[in-house]
Amino acid sequence: MTIDRDDLAGNIARRTGHVFRTTENLVLALTHVSAKGAERRNYERLEFLGDRVLGLAIAQMLFKAFPDADEGELSRRYNALVNAEALAEIADELELSDLVVTGAEIRTLRGRKAVNLRADVVESLIAAIYLDAGLAAAAGFVERFWRARALASDGGRRDPKTELQEWAHRVSGTVPVYATVSRTGPDHDPVFVVQASVEGYPPETGSGSSKRQAEQRAATAILRRENVWNDWEETK
Repeated sequence: MTIDRDDLAGNIARRTGHVFRTTENLVLALTHVSAKGAERRNYERLEFLGDRVLGLAIAQMLFKAFPDADEGELSRRYNALVNAEALAEIADELELSDLVVTGAEIRTLRGRKAVNLRADVVESLIAAIYLDAGLAAAAGFVERFWRARALASDGGRRDPKTELQEWAHRVSGTVPVYATVSRTGPDHDPVFVVQASVEGYPPETGSGSSKRQAEQRAATAILRRENVWNDWEETK
């Protein structure tokens, strides 16, 4: 696939606000290892660098935004902003998927692998911005696209089934499926066991005195396992 570098740079400038001075690293940032001839010229090295630049930018942003937060709270906020799901959401906002050069087999990825690919591209793009214009430019990009999330990340916990449905739509384009595994106990004190499944991910089970409670606990198990929810968020 031939890449029109000027067109690519223009697209990225409109979507991110950053105008690249040179395009070599930008092209690499959007080239997956599966692309023809990309075995040694792809985004993997940039992803490594971008992960570190993102970490520093997020840590600095949180340090300034929450002067009264202790180390534990800052760490929990940080983890919620740098996980693969958060990065994949940024990729979707920027509509990066249509700019990534991949092999044909990669275009049909679903589930966790698709989330990771989108997250990797965002990290690679951050590295490209950093190499093009320095830390201030990369931190500015992070500030623009992460700050609202950072400030909203202390919101109250939502219903786990609602949260799981929205997460499942983002990562797999599907909705969760709930199946009753068993019902035991007397009618006045039943125990339901329900399995929750999201396409492309391992299922989890939950139990409760009603099907709804069991479904909520199964949904919560997936949200915890996939780091969509963490213990700090659940205490809100």
